[in-house]
Amino acid sequence: MQRITALIAAATMTAGVISAPAMAQDTADSGAQAQQGAAAQNFSDEQLQQFADASQDIASVSQDYTEQLQNASGDEEQQEIRKQANEEMIEAVQDSGMSVEEFNSIGQAIQQDPQLMQRVQGMAQQQ
Repeated sequence: MQRITALIAAATMTAGVISAPAMAQDTADSGAQAQQGAAAQNFSDEQLQQFADASQDIASVSQDYTEQLQNASGDEEQQEIRKQANEEMIEAVQDSGMSVEEFNSIGQAIQQDPQLMQRVQGMAQQQ
């Protein structure tokens, strides 16, 4: 159970990395509206399962690149490693059948709704 919680936590924290370019284009108002809307949305079991699958893949990518980041010898190299990790994370989300926006929306909702978090954790455990 602790491992699943860690995977989900890593994925939701990573959601900010995935959305960074898109978030830069948004205004503060639309970002706040998106967060409020995320909590109010109802997600299907299929969407939540896709999120759980993508979260596990993202946690794996994150783990792979963490060591590389720690061993990087400068800002430019770190930036390149982050770019590669971000691309792999986006690919993992898309391979699960979701859009990055959907993934981020569920990630935000999970952070605000402990019951939804438990549902996703249960789905991830069944894997």
